[in-house]
Amino acid sequence: MPLQNRVTPFGDIVSISQRGLFTGNRGIIHDPKTKTLLTRRWSSKAWLVCECEYKGRRREVMANRSWTELFFLDEAVAFAAGHRPCFYCRRGAAKAFRACWATGKHMAVPSAATMDAELHAERLDHGRKRLHRLSTPLHQLPDGVMVAAGDAAYMLRGGLAYRWIEVGYAPPRHLKTADWLITPPSIVLAMRAGYHLRLHASSDLSS
Repeated sequence: MPLQNRVTPFGDIVSISQRGLFTGNRGIIHDPKTKTLLTRRWSSKAWLVCECEYKGRRREVMANRSWTELFFLDEAVAFAAGHRPCFYCRRGAAKAFRACWATGKHMAVPSAATMDAELHAERLDHGRKRLHRLSTPLHQLPDGVMVAAGDAAYMLRGGLAYRWIEVGYAPPRHLKTADWLITPPSIVLAMRAGYHLRLHASSDLSS
């Protein structure tokens, strides 16, 4: 039985076999004795996206009273949930993300704490996932943005919509409308300013 540590685009932490391209964390939110989650779903505003492998180091998942290892299908899912690149194990990506954040918002390069504070307000609403109104037609959103249609999450790429499912992304379809924007607006601006996401192979029509 998989541990409860896979993150959905809506930010929920679930028990499914999917692991994906990235790990990450929201602080310490598990009991190492039982390897189960506590009632809280974050203990820090720094919600990170990390590399699964870094300088040959390996961690036993949920084994220590350290950060709780979470897993994401890809960067689109991690961003939709409200996480950002880690400045330790993904320094290049984190610096590029921060630069695109500044460009997208027409501001000076922000600190990590500033981004975390803004993201925390954009990803949560009274402790639950915050969804945002769609003010832009779907075809004008950058690749990698995730939107909600009903209870389904779709990643937009190349004019097509890929539904997130437990094994990756379902075959693409044309999506005319959606109900909500899942990806926090500040991250959408960073993506629009040129941040290049790493996406799961199931969203690659050439794979």
